[in-house]
Amino acid sequence: MAESIAFDIAAELIIKLSSRAVSQVGLWWNLKHDLNDLKRTIRTIKAVLLDAEEKSVTDNLVKVWLEELKDVLYDADDLLDDFSTEALRKDLLGGNKLTKEVRLFFSSSNQFAYGLRMGREIKAIKARLASIQSEASSFNFIPRDRPADIFFMTKKRHQTHFFVPKDKIIGRVNDKVALLKRVLQSERKENVYIIPIVGFGGLGKTALAQFVFNNERVKNHFELMMWVCVSDVFDVKLIVANIIKSATRQAPNENLEMDQLQKQLREIIGGKKYLLVLDDIWNEEWEQWVSLKELLVGGAKGSRIIVTTRSFKVAKITSKCQPHVLKGLSDNDAWSLFKEIAFEQRYTDLTDSGFVEIGQQILEKCGGVPLVIRTIASILSFKQTEMEWRSFKDNELARIPQNEGNILPTLKLSYDHLPSHLKHCFAFCRLYPKDYDIHVQTLVQFWIVQGFVKQLNPSQSLEDIGFGYFKDLVERSLFQEVVGEIAGAESSIVDPNNITSEVSEKYRHISIKASLIPEFRGKKLRTLLRSSHMGYQNFHDETWDFIISNCRCLRVLELRILKFKMIPCSIHKLKHLRYLDLSSNPDIRIRPESICKILNLQVLKLDVCTRLEELPKKIEKMVNLTHLGCKFCGRLTHMPPGIGKLSYLETLSMFVVDKNGSHGGADLSELRGLNNLKGDLRIRNLGFVENAKEKFKAANLKEKQHLRSLDLIWGDGTGDDKKSLEDLQPHPNLKELRIVRWRGDAKFPSWLSLLTNLVNIRISGNFKHLPFFAQLPRLQQLEIVNCTELEYMDDNSPKGSQGEPESFFRSLKHLKVENCPNMKSWWRTTKPIDDDSNEDDTTVMGTSTVAFPSLSSLEIKDCPLTSMPLYPSLDGRLELVNTSLRPLKQTMKMNMNAKTPSSSTSSLPLSKLKFFLVDNIEGLDTHTLDECLQLLTGLEGLEIRDCKNVDLEGMQWEHLINLPTLSLATFPNLTSLPEWIQHLINLQRLSLVDFPNLTSLPDEMHCLTNLQRLNIREVPQLDIDADWYKIAHIPSASGMDSMDEMHCLTNLQELMHRVPQLKERCEEDIGADWYKIAHKPNSTF
Repeated sequence: MAESIAFDIAAELIIKLSSRAVSQVGLWWNLKHDLNDLKRTIRTIKAVLLDAEEKSVTDNLVKVWLEELKDVLYDADDLLDDFSTEALRKDLLGGNKLTKEVRLFFSSSNQFAYGLRMGREIKAIKARLASIQSEASSFNFIPRDRPADIFFMTKKRHQTHFFVPKDKIIGRVNDKVALLKRVLQSERKENVYIIPIVGFGGLGKTALAQFVFNNERVKNHFELMMWVCVSDVFDVKLIVANIIKSATRQAPNENLEMDQLQKQLREIIGGKKYLLVLDDIWNEEWEQWVSLKELLVGGAKGSRIIVTTRSFKVAKITSKCQPHVLKGLSDNDAWSLFKEIAFEQRYTDLTDSGFVEIGQQILEKCGGVPLVIRTIASILSFKQTEMEWRSFKDNELARIPQNEGNILPTLKLSYDHLPSHLKHCFAFCRLYPKDYDIHVQTLVQFWIVQGFVKQLNPSQSLEDIGFGYFKDLVERSLFQEVVGEIAGAESSIVDPNNITSEVSEKYRHISIKASLIPEFRGKKLRTLLRSSHMGYQNFHDETWDFIISNCRCLRVLELRILKFKMIPCSIHKLKHLRYLDLSSNPDIRIRPESICKILNLQVLKLDVCTRLEELPKKIEKMVNLTHLGCKFCGRLTHMPPGIGKLSYLETLSMFVVDKNGSHGGADLSELRGLNNLKGDLRIRNLGFVENAKEKFKAANLKEKQHLRSLDLIWGDGTGDDKKSLEDLQPHPNLKELRIVRWRGDAKFPSWLSLLTNLVNIRISGNFKHLPFFAQLPRLQQLEIVNCTELEYMDDNSPKGSQGEPESFFRSLKHLKVENCPNMKSWWRTTKPIDDDSNEDDTTVMGTSTVAFPSLSSLEIKDCPLTSMPLYPSLDGRLELVNTSLRPLKQTMKMNMNAKTPSSSTSSLPLSKLKFFLVDNIEGLDTHTLDECLQLLTGLEGLEIRDCKNVDLEGMQWEHLINLPTLSLATFPNLTSLPEWIQHLINLQRLSLVDFPNLTSLPDEMHCLTNLQRLNIREVPQLDIDADWYKIAHIPSASGMDSMDEMHCLTNLQELMHRVPQLKERCEEDIGADWYKIAHKPNSTF
């Protein structure tokens, strides 16, 4: 590893020694000759480093020599970086006149002392390099330079995509069929059935589990699907937290105790048929597994857990059933995989090629292991001649021990064949624990600020190049186990049991628990990351003091989620710092101004510092800043003046307008020149902008071609009625636009039609009408919320708005219209019709011919729409709350065979709908609801709320027999539930809320043997038989006190009691009725 690093550092040093800044510093302190000597020595040594790299594979003395050289080069790099920083400081203070004598940051006496110290350090480095250069002669190195096409080869790979993606499994037909059968079969007695997949590393256990997990039949079979990588450390609390994160897409609060996490997990999986994959388990302790398994038994019957492991002992501990044992690929499948990768770039006839014979001989050494095949085939894909293939087979491959199950030596080959720039990046990944979800953008930023990413083409950004590096590493099938083998002396997660000075001095990049930082003795660190997998950690002022005193060479400092309240003013002493992440520290209020003295800083992350009130006032001095993150910093009052001078800025997550100018903040004109901004930009307090037309135009949003998302937020400013959005025109490349609380003129800007790349739009404000969204070709999500003045959406008639059917909202998947009380019609020229009108629903202004062609989900809430485009092809959710019934009736009566833009099939309207909610729909009666429900043959969830004209007792139930979820709410006159509920034999979840006069539940409900969750709330008069008290969630039923006949509903998984009289009777082990509910896994009082 050292040799690759040494080559790159040497190359970079030569560039720096030739720079204007270093030359100027040499003149200031009379160091010009020393710097020239240093450059000649480094150039001479660099010439032999590629040869040294090859020799170090077999010669340990060369490896030691390279390690010593690397240390000296690092020190030289720190010294030159110091020079460049001083030159930049003088540049800033001297009005860009480098040759003119101006006051430096230091006093005159310190200038002299600084020059003497730098001179001594240069001479010391020269002496160390001279010693190393003399030793090189004993190794007889041959001068060589890096091949010119090394970068071309990488580029060519990106274009051809010859690698086989990990989710594309060649062969394994029998394995796929067998595993799918075990996952989907329903004859198992137990609720949760565990299936182990066993095999040694690289066979494809995870890939096979991924195939099952992503199978469409499997997705439709389970209600809840979760995936957790377990790996070496079997921490039950951490595993539970990760299960919750996978299920909810949100990590639980890191301060929660284990009992709180257990409760949350039970609420998530209770009564649901779930699939959980626990990938890569190593733990062989039975007690630890049992403690986890007990938390997972609350799922519905048919739930499955897939466990992948290399150990048959683990398989035996986790499950009583026979494991699925994975073996190597068949010869044919192995050859197909090898051929697809190794021969992708060859244009010769494979049936008559010498490559085929050599390839088949090489394949025999791979043992049918997919990861080994991918690794070797990807190496060979870069070798252009048969001679190179044969040499690889006879030399490098021949040296690998052929031990079944040990694939690391083979994978090490892939590393050995990496270009040196990729070796450097790959070794850095050692800072992440195994199976950690790496945030790729952050990793690429780390690489950039460390100088690992090289910009050969000025037209390509460093981030794009870095993403290419990452993709290249993924394509070469490299993974964490290999990182640990090759990068231990350069980067590491610090082991608290091995933190000696000897170990510490080796590391340049570490990930460490915050409390261990003061114990770390290495003083040449370039990266210090808080161990991100350990949750919230304590951080003391002494830790700051230690970092600033002992880690002066840092380039990357990440101290997220540590709860510290202040940052010391001495932080500016970390002058080499390029990346500073202090996000998710909510107690920080104000940044020290000294942070602006870190002139090399490129990335400053302050996201989720929720109490942060202002940014450093002199931020304009941070001339190298490229990323400034301040998402969710809701208390920021303004942006510092001068921020517009940061011409390299690519990320500015939020710009806050100074409300009344009292803070002296920047105005919108400072955005004018920031045309390199990328990603998301959120502009707050636009309602407070004075001279709005001038300032809006000055923001120059239309030139920001790299922005992906733009939020324009008004706030509570006054005098907005004269303001216009017209001058806030964004660039046509924009993907997402949100306009929030607009209080300006009622017109929407004309530029919307130019934003043809928009995918997502959210609008709220006092618009009276909106533009013609229908023609935006890529629009997938449209939300119109809190537009209280809105009267219509479309200026045309229904017939006119349809235009060409294929262009009418052709990509729209999700539509939400909420709290628009004046919007009675979608179209301006359609006369609003009352719901009690006698006009035939299907003939109103021809509206039945206008329909959304691709709409999947629709929400209309608190909006009296009587006419709108119809929606027969919905296959997701339909939620109608306090709105007109008429569009639903029109949709129900559509002729799907007709040539409409909504469908090319002959299926019934709404037949694919999965969830239907109706709430307070005027005119909805029992007959209409029955008619509608008969069409909904694919319905999985039904919720009926506050529908006064619906008689539940009179409803037809036959078309609901397969319904799994039913929720009924706010039926004030109902005294008993309809008897037809007993016929819903597939019902799994039933919710009854706000039935003030309901006094009983029918005995026939005992027939609902598949019921898994029953929720009853706000039912104060319920007089329920004893067998129901203990299974319901009854906050208002204070008179209930008996618990008998609990065995009736054997599948009910979740018991939630809030009946005070029952708590004592159901107390664990000692309550009189405890034995009646003890068999229920989830009981909460």
